[in-house]
Amino acid sequence: MESNYLEEQRFLKAKKKVKEIKGFYVHLALYLLNIPLIITVNLLTSPEFHWFWFSVLGWGVAIGIHAFITFDNRLLGKDWEENKIKELMAKDV
Repeated sequence: MESNYLEEQRFLKAKKKVKEIKGFYVHLALYLLNIPLIITVNLLTSPEFHWFWFSVLGWGVAIGIHAFITFDNRLLGKDWEENKIKELMAKDV
């Protein structure tokens, strides 16, 4: 009985992770499709001022943060608090 519960929990956790990864790739695809459009509109309407850089950099930073969160980088990932507590307990702080 407990084995089924644990297996179901692992399945739900994996399913959630797959959904997060899919969300990141959708975000990345939208960025890659829209940035050339934004650049084109900028160069056609006001080529003397390259305002498209604001979108490229701002959205690029957002993509970077999304990747950082999605792929569980340890700095402040989802398990950061739990890992930090374990680390501090091991040091006996």
